[in-house]
Amino acid sequence: MGAKIPLKRELGLFEVTLSGIGIIIGAGIYALIGRGAGLAGNALWLSFAISAAIAIFTGLSYAELSAMFPRAGAEYEYVKGSLGRRPAFVIGWLIILSGVIGASTVALGFAGYASALSGIDRAVLSLGLIIGLTLLLTRGIKLSALFAILFTLIEVAGLVLIILIGIPSYGRVDYLEMPLGLSGVLTAASLVFFAYIGFEGVVKLAEETREPERNIPRGLLAAMAVSIVLYILVSISAVSVIGWEALAASEAPFAAVAGRALGGGASLLLSAIALFATANTVLLMLLASSRISYGMADAGHLPAILGYVHETQGTPVWATLVIGAGACIFTLFGDIGFAAELTNFTLFLTFLVINASVILLRIRHPCVHRPFRVPGSLRGIPLLPVAGVAASVALLTRLDPVVIGLGMALVVIGSGYAILKVPAKNGKDDDRASS
Repeated sequence: MGAKIPLKRELGLFEVTLSGIGIIIGAGIYALIGRGAGLAGNALWLSFAISAAIAIFTGLSYAELSAMFPRAGAEYEYVKGSLGRRPAFVIGWLIILSGVIGASTVALGFAGYASALSGIDRAVLSLGLIIGLTLLLTRGIKLSALFAILFTLIEVAGLVLIILIGIPSYGRVDYLEMPLGLSGVLTAASLVFFAYIGFEGVVKLAEETREPERNIPRGLLAAMAVSIVLYILVSISAVSVIGWEALAASEAPFAAVAGRALGGGASLLLSAIALFATANTVLLMLLASSRISYGMADAGHLPAILGYVHETQGTPVWATLVIGAGACIFTLFGDIGFAAELTNFTLFLTFLVINASVILLRIRHPCVHRPFRVPGSLRGIPLLPVAGVAASVALLTRLDPVVIGLGMALVVIGSGYAILKVPAKNGKDDDRASS
């Protein structure tokens, strides 16, 4: 067998940041803002703010770990360095599943918009989108990033349009009106957290980024900052124009806002922008899942073929094709609300472990060089990751019991495979944090 082919390092801070914005600002905000309004009322902005605070806790932890372990395996590498191989495998398994399920569900959302505009069958459209984007991803990270940047600029323009539409209506509603009280706001925060999903996907680009120890943490935090500001302003603008009741009742919330303010042409424009937003989310979810699959195969804990890198394209071709095939299978069923909660389960559990990993590594290896450190600590214990652990537990308890049950079943399946196939004892490569 020849020498291992590395992934190509073609991304800088600009591309990393826009890729992060692109996967964060996608189907979540376009599809779930109406459901969130039905729970939080005009205080929807507060739900987004609460979710943002929790995302920041974990985002900072990701920034520290990505600087320490700048590899495509991402969460798998972080947990392996703190808790060992088997827990790392389970977390990697959950991340891969969340990307596959999320991509398939968002593809169905894309097909819903596209079918309404074109009359083509939803199944054909969703499968066509996944197949097309999977093939795009095999062509190279630079080309994929260019498409992601273009789609990102379009979908951000749609959110800016909603913000501008709402400015003349600011002050017309009570922004603290909560039809279900604070409980509704917290439940909405748990749901709309799906809209922030993606910041963790940035770290999976580490092996395709120049100076990853510097550019990955900076790009991750910059993408989160931009997304948080846009989400809060968008939620304020949307309820200002049509109120929470109308927002909750609409199948296409942003189209309803634009249509109320500017007429039918604007409504059609927002529907078209939603196509780019959903397509971009699918693209970047497939990218993230394929990269962690590659990282785990490269470590020897998934079939070796998934670690194969194409000689000229510099992409993990088989990992990408397998993830795309899995997403095609899951398009055969799924509801975006249920899938969003199932994806949230996998990520809340992952975020709990990621924050715990930062704490454990600070205790076990306090003197290791960290190009980026989460600020604030007490007697060597980083305080924000502690808050991240608590917040992740709180959000897990807000999920539907059926979702929690199914999520735990996925954990058991991954754990069973890990016990049978993954060595329990760490090798030398797992102890790199202490070197």
